[in-house]
Amino acid sequence: MSAPARVARSTGRAPGAVRGVLLVVEHAWVWYRGNWRATVVSSVLQPLLFLLAFGVGFGALVQGGSGVAAATGGHTYLVWLAPALLAVSAVQTGAFESSYPVLSGFKWQRHYHGMTAGPVSPAQVALGHLTWVALKTAGAGAVYVLVIALFGGVASPGIVVALLVAVLTGAAVAAPVTAFSATLENEGAAFSVLFRLVVIPMTLFSGTFFPVDRLPAWVQPVAWVSPLWHGTEVARAAALDRWEPLPALGHTAFLLALLGLGAFFATRLFTRRLQP
Repeated sequence: MSAPARVARSTGRAPGAVRGVLLVVEHAWVWYRGNWRATVVSSVLQPLLFLLAFGVGFGALVQGGSGVAAATGGHTYLVWLAPALLAVSAVQTGAFESSYPVLSGFKWQRHYHGMTAGPVSPAQVALGHLTWVALKTAGAGAVYVLVIALFGGVASPGIVVALLVAVLTGAAVAAPVTAFSATLENEGAAFSVLFRLVVIPMTLFSGTFFPVDRLPAWVQPVAWVSPLWHGTEVARAAALDRWEPLPALGHTAFLLALLGLGAFFATRLFTRRLQP
């Protein structure tokens, strides 16, 4: 055991809040440097394939069709779709990274127990995990933005704001999923249900591929509670220079509230599970 860890064990004191979080982020970064190839498909390649299939392929079929120009505000379907797929990628990354990897930290690899045996508190482990997910999402999103720019999918510098909004959206999903994963002893069917009945429907019915107002009236309120819809609306408005302050503020407040609530429960549940 290192000297800082022995001091923490003997005094019961953890390092500063930020330093403890950064230690967890450092652990994740060291692992990622040696294993990034295992995650590059889901975090980078998959959203690019979506972009090619829908933005380039399907977009060529619908472009010029009746009502398409009105739905996209006169932009090409590729330009209209690109910021939404940026948000989708962030949500999928946030959900996945906060499901099996979190349970692994408690049950299989048990590295959360090793961290809290040293100078890091359970709350810092939870916040460090969420910080790492946000950083990883930002990195993958930056690569995605560069590629869509090569395909002509960037309409304005507002895509940078769209990237920041996508990171916030991914974190707003990651936080409650992290809290949920901290309650599980075995994965069972829990994660399958999460992805099949929450993440996939959220991807399809949150205004990603078509405007929400094209849905039946009784389905639209379901889309309005989706964090992906809120993130897509702000990201798309920023990327297409259709920024309206009040709607953007409302959408952002929803995402921040979800992030804060999820982080609160995640820290509480990590503390309950890891506290000696």
